[in-house]
Amino acid sequence: MANPEEEVIAIMKKAGIDLAATLPCDRIKNLLPLVSENFPEIRLTREENGVGICAGVYLAGGKPMMLIQSTGLGNMINALESLNVICRIPLPVLASWRGVYSEGIEAQVPLGSHLPAILEGAGLEYTIIDEAEKLPLLETVIKDAFENLRPHIALISPKVWEGSDCCAWEAAGLPEKPELMERTCSFNLTRETLKPVMLRNDAICAIASQLDDEITVTNLGVPCKELYACKDRELNFYMFGSMGLVSSIGLGLALLTEKMVVTFDGDGSLLMNPNALLEIAREAPKNLIIIGLDNGAYGSTGSQETCALRYIDLETFATACGIQNTAKVNSPEGLIEAFRKFRAMQELSFIHVILKPGNTKAPNIPLSPEEVTKRFKEALKA
Repeated sequence: MANPEEEVIAIMKKAGIDLAATLPCDRIKNLLPLVSENFPEIRLTREENGVGICAGVYLAGGKPMMLIQSTGLGNMINALESLNVICRIPLPVLASWRGVYSEGIEAQVPLGSHLPAILEGAGLEYTIIDEAEKLPLLETVIKDAFENLRPHIALISPKVWEGSDCCAWEAAGLPEKPELMERTCSFNLTRETLKPVMLRNDAICAIASQLDDEITVTNLGVPCKELYACKDRELNFYMFGSMGLVSSIGLGLALLTEKMVVTFDGDGSLLMNPNALLEIAREAPKNLIIIGLDNGAYGSTGSQETCALRYIDLETFATACGIQNTAKVNSPEGLIEAFRKFRAMQELSFIHVILKPGNTKAPNIPLSPEEVTKRFKEALKA
């Protein structure tokens, strides 16, 4: 008879899962190595990134799944609501449910004990699996997520793994704790200050003039409206919420398509979720270009100052994360030149665009999030 860890793997395979996004929990430490052996895996640094990456994978035709500790659900709820729910993007989540059963860490108890009520109040579907005999319910969770185009969370009690004789680390011949790897770090910095001479709309329209069959993902708020007004295309994915996940979605798309993926990200968005660049650099998809639109302001909310205005250089940060191909530009001509160069190279790239703050009076996009998602997904199939 299979142990519960092996049963989970069998259920995931039967359901057709083709990518797992994971973040560790002690209670599933014997499950995660089996996941690594059996599925392409993205090892997350923060749970929201997994929501974005999995959304991109699904849009490109894949069937992703997340495996996390339940504490991460507290970080994910807004992303699930403002991306998956409104766009009808499915996501099955196996959450190791902490704070309820045989919990030795007091800090896990408040969220864990209230989690079912929190999920219910948020309108998010969940299923409690509190003993090994109920593991077949995981198949129902996955099936429901994809059939009804919604998130569905399996809260897995630690009791499920009790009595299991699975020891995946030993079976895989791996040490229980990996050794510190030797690595060489190099960093070349050119000090350069560019005066902003164009608005964000100028930069977006400059890139739009160069688009052919590239996929784009655009930051929420005014940037989406500006791209729609400049050049609407079925291969444009407009975001309506989930700030900080633009390039995470782009990563998920880039992993499952051969088309070039272009993300219109912003300084406020990038600084809200800097982990995204770490995971992008580690995966290093050759077909992803990130356009870092930096006007030093939260443009859609009244142009309040961001840290990028005075304290951090986004190109330097992207380089520190491990993105090797970068450029800093401040004019439409320079931006187009850098974009053409990196598109021809077909290597992961980051273009830091220095901008003046300010918005155009672009009208609202006359499409619902669900309509945008549907036409985008159909365009990718063509």
